[in-house]
Amino acid sequence: STIHHVLVRHEQGAAHMADGFGRAAGRAGVAIATSGPGATNLVTGIATAMLDSSPCVFITGQVPSHVIGTDAFQETDITGVTLPITKHNFLVTQTEDIAQTIKKAFHLAEGGRPGPVLVDITKDAQQASATFEWSDEPVKLRGYRPEHAPLSADLERARELIDQAKRPVILAGHGVIISRAYDELKELAEKAQIPVVATLLGISSFPEDHVLSQKFPGMHGVAWASIALDEADLIIAIGSRFDDRITGDTKRFATRSKKIHIEIDPAEINKNIWVDAPVVGNVKDVLGQLNPLIKRRTHTAWVRRMDQLKSEHPSLNIRKTNALLGQHVIKALCEVTDGRATIVTGVGQHQMWAAQHYRFVNPNTLITSGGLGTMGFEVPAAMGVKIARPDGIVWSVAGDGGFQMTMSELATIVENDVQVKFAIMNNNHLGMITQWQELFYMSDYQANAY
Repeated sequence: STIHHVLVRHEQGAAHMADGFGRAAGRAGVAIATSGPGATNLVTGIATAMLDSSPCVFITGQVPSHVIGTDAFQETDITGVTLPITKHNFLVTQTEDIAQTIKKAFHLAEGGRPGPVLVDITKDAQQASATFEWSDEPVKLRGYRPEHAPLSADLERARELIDQAKRPVILAGHGVIISRAYDELKELAEKAQIPVVATLLGISSFPEDHVLSQKFPGMHGVAWASIALDEADLIIAIGSRFDDRITGDTKRFATRSKKIHIEIDPAEINKNIWVDAPVVGNVKDVLGQLNPLIKRRTHTAWVRRMDQLKSEHPSLNIRKTNALLGQHVIKALCEVTDGRATIVTGVGQHQMWAAQHYRFVNPNTLITSGGLGTMGFEVPAAMGVKIARPDGIVWSVAGDGGFQMTMSELATIVENDVQVKFAIMNNNHLGMITQWQELFYMSDYQANAY
């Protein structure tokens, strides 16, 4: 009676719904598919969840254990296929192992740095029976230690750099949202008067109506945020992996600054950008210990420099035209919702317009495909978000290209009476592809019209 089952029209839709639910709820969404093509249709959604650290459990059927490896009907080695795009996966061949494996899957998906976990269960294991005894004992997996307590020496080094900085910038990433460290981030920014720049997935970790908010930098961000990172003498990266869309050429990225990197996953430390002070641990825990250590500071001249950069580089000005532009739609949407709706986007120009022109006031209200850049994410993911937040307003902001990829799930949305609202940017082509063709390929338009 506590399980809410939704029958989708396509397995990819199920994966994105589970992902959207997981991001909005902070606990694992679940998608189930059959073997073979059912399982492989989940793959895009699994990879999307993996690159964005979204907690999901995927359960797939498998052919009977005695015919595995014989190319049986609808047999696919889905654990092999998904090995690089899951946090972990399991093949279960014994009925008595199913319950404990599912329990382990949730533990892995939700613990530490979240991610997708796949459980593949053979047909004979599903159809047999076994004595079931539930245990409330916590899951213990040998070698799996997802939680890391920050070291006192690392906290002290970070404190020293923050207290000495004259031009500090916070780079707030998705880890702030995952750990729900909104209050701690705001306390750090206000106590030391530090401007806050967000990554794409970090948008809505810090209220954008706050005087210290500086939007997002990088290839599709605002110019002043990128310049702020370049001019800073200290960058405090919090729950961010220094994605290439922000750094560009890593050898030239923010060469004048020292860097603090607060991150739960040790594998991300010094992976893309070398840092001076790594602090490994859950963002909420680290900031909770770091904030009392730092001095209350003001950086008046540096904050004024932010205002100057905004004036010199008005990235969000919209060209004058009588036509209805996507930017106009987003700004109007922001006005009527007062910046407090949850916006779910796919990938493309509509995504960047939403990130640029919507003013996100409430935490965790931009849900989008970041790392994988999955078109079609917006329609089913919005349904998952709305199920997780039945009392909130959820808008799916879609491009006409991505919308067509998963619009079959509109039937699922109607059937389940899920009150998602849609804004579709219908420009009859793939807008970002056109933009790149204009900028980088001498306006050589190929295969880009619907």
